[in-house]
Amino acid sequence: QVQLVESGGDLVQPGGSLRLSCKAHGFTLEYYAIGWFRQAPGKEREGVSCISSSDGSTYYADSVKGRFTISRDNAKNTVYLQMNSLKSEDTAVYYCATPGAPGCSVNIVEYNYWGQGTGVTVSS
Repeated sequence: QVQLVESGGDLVQPGGSLRLSCKAHGFTLEYYAIGWFRQAPGKEREGVSCISSSDGSTYYADSVKGRFTISRDNAKNTVYLQMNSLKSEDTAVYYCATPGAPGCSVNIVEYNYWGQGTGVTVSS
């Protein structure tokens, strides 16, 4: 059974850091691109970052560039999202997903396997 499980969400103060994890079950994550998405209350789900499997290319939304870093540990079948210098506008439920292909896609509808999400709240 293909499953993605996110963890690491928490309440953090502005300027703080968190590391989110996305662990794959039922498939070998190293062969697939993994994207991180987020959805804030009342807003549409948006792409945050993605890492391909073919060449390890990484992509970031402009809003998180320089603050977030995506990485993968194939031995642990896990992708991470390191989030630094967090802002209140980063508050959202964060999801990881895969398009079931080696390369990242800018089209959210191509991501057909999703985790259940992990909540991040940035507040003082």
